[in-house]
Amino acid sequence: MRTPLFCVSSLLLSCALHAEVVLAPLFRDGAVLQREKPVPVWGVADPGEKVTVTFADKSASAAAGTDGKWRVDLPALAASGEARTLTVTGQKDVLTVNDVVVGEVWLASGQSNMEWVVKNTNSGGYEAIAANWPLIRHYKAKRTVSDTPAAAVEGAWAAATPAAVGEFTAVGYYFAVDLYRALGVPVGIINSSWGGTRVEAWMDPAAADVKKGPVFAAIHERWAKALADYPAAKEKYDASYKTWTAERDAAKEAGQPFTKRPPGAPWGPGHPATPSGLYNGMIAPLVPYALRGTIWYQGESNAGRANEYRELFSAMITGWRSLFAQGDFPFYWVQLANYRASGPDNTEYAFLRGAQTETLSLPNTGQAVIIDIGNVTDIHPRNKLDVGRRLALVALARDYGKADLIDSGPVFAAATRNGASMVVTFESLKSPLISPLGVQPPGFELAGADQVFYPAEARIEGDTVVVTSARVAEPVAVRYAWRNAPAAGLFNREGLPAVPFRSDNW
Repeated sequence: MRTPLFCVSSLLLSCALHAEVVLAPLFRDGAVLQREKPVPVWGVADPGEKVTVTFADKSASAAAGTDGKWRVDLPALAASGEARTLTVTGQKDVLTVNDVVVGEVWLASGQSNMEWVVKNTNSGGYEAIAANWPLIRHYKAKRTVSDTPAAAVEGAWAAATPAAVGEFTAVGYYFAVDLYRALGVPVGIINSSWGGTRVEAWMDPAAADVKKGPVFAAIHERWAKALADYPAAKEKYDASYKTWTAERDAAKEAGQPFTKRPPGAPWGPGHPATPSGLYNGMIAPLVPYALRGTIWYQGESNAGRANEYRELFSAMITGWRSLFAQGDFPFYWVQLANYRASGPDNTEYAFLRGAQTETLSLPNTGQAVIIDIGNVTDIHPRNKLDVGRRLALVALARDYGKADLIDSGPVFAAATRNGASMVVTFESLKSPLISPLGVQPPGFELAGADQVFYPAEARIEGDTVVVTSARVAEPVAVRYAWRNAPAAGLFNREGLPAVPFRSDNW
């Protein structure tokens, strides 16, 4: 008997009660399996039922537990672009998953700039015509909020063709293209992202509970208040939405443009701001799928709360690694782009970037700096090609033996006072310091003991930058690119911008 490959994920466990062997939704036609690691395959069946999984002349068997859950681990597989069939055999059922390949699998997650699709980028029109990468594949996890870890999350695999690529995560797609070009093996991107979301929604609740600190307590206090206020807020929202709908319909009937944004839904049950709600609904169900690592683009929704983010982001990474139980797998992120007003007091993005940089203290982490390719008036810069490429540089240099690649711009090491100047040194430079068009690098500021920063002049001297300001005779601290939308004035020869930095801790 051949049964359907899957039931609706929310009914995953109930399917087993009807004597069907069921696979997790990740195992569907077109799937990419991770090479060179054991490959877990799992699902549900009748309690005690023996299930055998066969792929590439390798087999593994297991009996379903009393809860109906089963899991087998196939031996590590070599990379292969050959389309093969994964077969799952139960006592009565045989399931087949076709066109399965083996290569590199990366989880792509975060908020809108990771969710942003190829068709809405600067290069989307070209990709809609030219994309022809049958061995680059994308799995989009359905947006799901859950109060408890979900058994499965719906989605489907699609190959990078002109018809499909427009709906891929753009950052993940361009990351995958560069990996494929360099490695020549299939690349799978599991896209589990949701626009406008906060890092706390993606956190393992167990990781947060371990901390039990004031940051985590504050988050739950805010959420408890939102739930208490929800009935009144929902009533107000419904009235506002009704008014907005009437205005929109009236404008449409009159043939007039209508640009007013709809009111935002209040926080409450099922809202994507639910602490751990997206972890439960969109990350936990992916476990224990074998991965190489994760790429992440998020932080805009946490801007203004950098001190919280330092703890939350590192706890999230640690929690994911613990959950997947695949060691300290690579975790690379995009530092926030240049965006928003950028006066001396407009620094909420700068401090969030600083929190991201501090998270590099965790092992096997890296970041792509993009303060030179954002859009100061648009939170969604359309250049996702270079973002994906910069992430790919990090992965290729650190995970795939391409040690000759330079994957980062200059990284601050120290600042030393020399008379009326501050001399900035950098960590193990592998490439010369440069400034665009040969001008003095902009973006530097100096402060004295009064802790007031003033614009400064900077000049490159070999592997150092010497910074002075006529308004600061006795400098004690230097900052670079420490604004929401800074002037990116310092690069390496490869065109990668210096990581924003500050020598103070004020």
